[in-house]
Amino acid sequence: MQKDYYQGNRGRLYAQMKENSLLVLFSGMEVRKTNDEYYPFYTDRNFLYLTGLEQKDLVFVARKDGEGHVKEKIYILPPDMLAERWNGARIQPQQASDISGVEEVGFVSAFEGEFHSLAAGGNYQNLYLDLFRVSPADRDAPSHLFLKRIASDYPFLHLENANILIRRLRLIKQPCELEAMRRAEEITCAGITSMMKASRPGMYEYQYKAVFDYVLGQYGPQGPGFPSIISAGQNNFCIHYYSYKGQAHDGDMVLNDVGACHDSIMTDVSRGWPCNGKFSERQALLYNIALQTSDHMFRIIKPGMAMQEVDGESHRYCARLLVEAGVLDEEKNIHKYMWHGGAHHVGLDVHDAVAAPQVIGPNMVFCVDIGIYHEEWGIGFRLEDNCLVTEDGCENLSAVTPRTIPEIEAVMRQSFTAF
Repeated sequence: MQKDYYQGNRGRLYAQMKENSLLVLFSGMEVRKTNDEYYPFYTDRNFLYLTGLEQKDLVFVARKDGEGHVKEKIYILPPDMLAERWNGARIQPQQASDISGVEEVGFVSAFEGEFHSLAAGGNYQNLYLDLFRVSPADRDAPSHLFLKRIASDYPFLHLENANILIRRLRLIKQPCELEAMRRAEEITCAGITSMMKASRPGMYEYQYKAVFDYVLGQYGPQGPGFPSIISAGQNNFCIHYYSYKGQAHDGDMVLNDVGACHDSIMTDVSRGWPCNGKFSERQALLYNIALQTSDHMFRIIKPGMAMQEVDGESHRYCARLLVEAGVLDEEKNIHKYMWHGGAHHVGLDVHDAVAAPQVIGPNMVFCVDIGIYHEEWGIGFRLEDNCLVTEDGCENLSAVTPRTIPEIEAVMRQSFTAF
């Protein structure tokens, strides 16, 4: 992404903020894994959305005065020869400015004193923080720790929710985001089709994953956007499966729910196939029902449609097809074979943190996820694609990855060749 992307995101955020307000956002901190090791650092997505900077312990501050004028500053880690020798180069002031478009850059050691001057100066009444938690049990992020100090030291500041403002912005994808997603779709396709080509009875799930990871590694360092779900046989009935220890036996379906990340934008694509390369009669029956349901959804999704109807109509339509095929007794019992919805938004997060819309609008991107799980037949899979809403309909961004039985079987007749 270019710096005008981040500048534009900030400008749209400032337009929603009250006058006489401060905004403070944190890039995040490392999470310890074991005695002498941390998990790889992962920048807070909202911080990234507004600055483009990916490094721990950074702070971004913006102040909007009574006339709507905004001043910005980023606080970065200072140079440290020993720390950088061990852990790599730190972002330098000019780099931070070039990436983010923020002209004023300082070191984090100055943040507390400068914030005190701003907060105690009497010119600002509101403080915007991103305090979102998925669960109350989540660990404290730097913003939560900062809030405790605000409550004790600056109780006169009125707290405002930056998270909901940013979620509104992230709901609508910009051209550069869509460009990155299209490239991520191509990379995801390469990984999935390589697994199809390598597939054979007796192959272990970790071997499928190794193929996928290897192929994505040829396109850049970002790799998968989220932990890959790759399973076979009975393991397909665990919706979020991460063990990779199972083996695909002759006749088993292989399920994968995967996605590449390009320029920090993710995809989320699911495909299922028989490990031996040839769909059985029952596998073909269920797969074609999922495919027909997915195709139906891509025909009817358009602006103005209720968001909840993406899941609602997909379940009703799939239920009718299953009843007509003699698989399901009554449409109301669709929960027996469809265990989940799947119309979640995608973008900087695989389940993108956006303001949930009541109705669909142009330039939203979400998944159409059709999962069928028939435990009695031992067949479980899902067909998941990324849907871009256009001005008068929608586009399947992941249609590049084979979806039909003839397409999948044709790919599986090919041999996987390493780069």
